[in-house]
Amino acid sequence: MTRIQLPESSRNAAITLLNASTTELTDLSIQAKLAHWNVRGPHFLMYHQLFDQVAEHAREGSDSTAERVAALGGVAGLPVQDIATTSPLPTWPMTLRADAKVLAALADRLGIVANHVRERIDQAALAEDADTADLLTELSRILDQDLWMLEAHEPA
Repeated sequence: MTRIQLPESSRNAAITLLNASTTELTDLSIQAKLAHWNVRGPHFLMYHQLFDQVAEHAREGSDSTAERVAALGGVAGLPVQDIATTSPLPTWPMTLRADAKVLAALADRLGIVANHVRERIDQAALAEDADTADLLTELSRILDQDLWMLEAHEPA
């Protein structure tokens, strides 16, 4: 139940988009922490700190999208067991340690999430929920900047 005056169809569309982002961002946050904890190599400290920043931004993003779901009268998020089977991100390779390979794997996953969020901006606009589109736009900027930071460390 909510007093937000959006048509139910708009709210339901936004809830679906936002929950998909919540799932992906939660998975990304966990995978970024796995990268953060397990990276090894000559760039360890720099990558360790960078991956922690990516994890924090993903966690903050999942919190924002989940809270918007709740504000729209929906049920936010999924149990972790369902996230594992629903997320489009590949499973994190637990044997991965070499700094450049960890960097590339995390950049690949961040790219998936960033591109999905960008697609959802237009979908939220079509659902006539400007506030959700705005939230996703801000999230897109943060994800794109984090992706840029990861890609800037890759060999030219």
